[in-house]
Amino acid sequence: MKTGPKVAMSRLVAVVVSFWLAGMAAAQDFSGLARVDGKASQLTQERRGTVTLDLALSQGVPWRVFQLDTPKRLVLDFREIDWTGFSAQDLGSVEGVQEIRFGQFRPGWSRMILLLDAPLAVARAGMVVNEETGTAGLNIELRPVDAETYAEGTGAPNDPRWDLPEPTVPAGQGREDRPAWAPVVIVLDPGHGGIDPGAQRGGVLEKDLMLQFAREIRDTLRRSGNFEVILTRDDDVFVSLERRVSIAHEVQADLFISLHADALQQGHASGATVYVLADEASDKASAILAQRHDRADILAGIDLTGAEDEVADVLLDLARLETQPRTQLLATSLVEALDEAAGPLNRKPLREAGFSVLKAADVPSVLIEVGFLSSDRDFALLQDPNWRAAVAGGLRDGLQLWIGEDKVLRDLVRQ
Repeated sequence: MKTGPKVAMSRLVAVVVSFWLAGMAAAQDFSGLARVDGKASQLTQERRGTVTLDLALSQGVPWRVFQLDTPKRLVLDFREIDWTGFSAQDLGSVEGVQEIRFGQFRPGWSRMILLLDAPLAVARAGMVVNEETGTAGLNIELRPVDAETYAEGTGAPNDPRWDLPEPTVPAGQGREDRPAWAPVVIVLDPGHGGIDPGAQRGGVLEKDLMLQFAREIRDTLRRSGNFEVILTRDDDVFVSLERRVSIAHEVQADLFISLHADALQQGHASGATVYVLADEASDKASAILAQRHDRADILAGIDLTGAEDEVADVLLDLARLETQPRTQLLATSLVEALDEAAGPLNRKPLREAGFSVLKAADVPSVLIEVGFLSSDRDFALLQDPNWRAAVAGGLRDGLQLWIGEDKVLRDLVRQ
């Protein structure tokens, strides 16, 4: 597709390009996923501020591009790319592009995000496939525009060929309808995933560690016979914050636990910390962590327009009156059990912050920073299967303690 410099931005509201490469598939043999040639790819800038992105691919793939506002982002979707061996540093840096992120978005989808710190709008986008070799080159040209013009051309696309429904989870039996002997339903949430790697250190990714740990905790809890455990993701895929909360509602979860292992850029922190929801963070470090976690949706190219309103609709004051003391009891039980099983914990092991994944008002929810990748001690422990087994056992013991105490507390609250 080619457009002049005065491209009508309204034509870019949804999808600038959605090439399905119909005839090309028959002309070449697709063997494996397309790969990006970092050496032949680059991000360049002209004197007048025009930015050009060139991606060299091992083969042509279906793709699309669109832009979002608040903050300004360019989103590129592919079906599908293997990013192995490619680094954002391969593209170089230019003014106007603050950050580049890429990875798997959903099964069968890959995504690249350019976070912009200036209003740069798509003026030209196209893919050229070499008929002889099958290799392809994607070219995106971004030109400076004013903020109003940029905003007019933004918005999430609506294309049924691409916008597949979210994966479904089995519906749970209503909490009030379950027999007393039924297992407690826990939604376990491995933080990050797919395009969102989370914290990183020495090639170790938070998203991988937390998925592995969540599977281990699931197995430990199931063996006790008292719990039914559902993971928000059981693969390296991206799951939005809102979706993680909605899964807990869909399965009628009794409680929700999100797992993380962050890294601090400033200061020093170590040891496990259990967080509960609060409008005001209990300390500055907690507030920073909450902002970083919530930023994951932005950096994955999610359109957050109206998201806060949708989440706010779930926050029922009546439900919160019952859930808040139960959540505090849950957090306290987990801190005590973790300290006994696998301490030492953080010097302030129970904290508060406004994490979005904790906003299900009718489901007791906690977020556990299992450790910090920025701490040498925690970094080693997080990779130690014996230590993780001890932590999983501590979580099990803390949850079993909470079950008995929670039943008494709920009866008192209802009275």
